[in-house]
Amino acid sequence: MPADLSGTWNLLSSDNFEGYMLALDIDFATRKIARLLKPQKVIEQNGDSFTIHTNSSFRSYLVKFKVGEEFDEDNKGLDNRKCKSLVIWDNDRLTCVQKGEKKNRGWTHWIEGDQLHLIHLYDHPL
Repeated sequence: MPADLSGTWNLLSSDNFEGYMLALDIDFATRKIARLLKPQKVIEQNGDSFTIHTNSSFRSYLVKFKVGEEFDEDNKGLDNRKCKSLVIWDNDRLTCVQKGEKKNRGWTHWIEGDQLHLIHLYDHPL
C-alpha cells in the first residue's frame, strides 16, 4: 500500500531553488519573490486520486490528478507553462514526469518522519 501524503505541510527549507528557477528561465522578479515565500501545501488523497493546493501570499496553485493517468497540466501561477504530466508511485514516493516546452522535468514527494519532502527535477541540456 503506498504512503498516505494527506495533510497540511509548511515549507521549512529550500535548497537550490534559485538554480532550478534559473534553469527554467523564470524571470528575475518572479525568482526574487519566490525565494522569499514560505508556501503551504495541502494534499488531499483518496486512494490514487489527489488534489494538491500550494498556497502562498504571492500565488496559489491547484492540481488534481489520478496516479497512472496522464493529464494536461497548466502551470499558471508557477512558471506559466503547459505540459503533459504523469504521476506514478515509486515505492512510497509520488513521482511526476512532465513533458512539454521544458523537457526532463518533474517532481517527487515523500514523507520521512513527520515531514513531507519535495524535489523539483529538471535535467537541463548542456
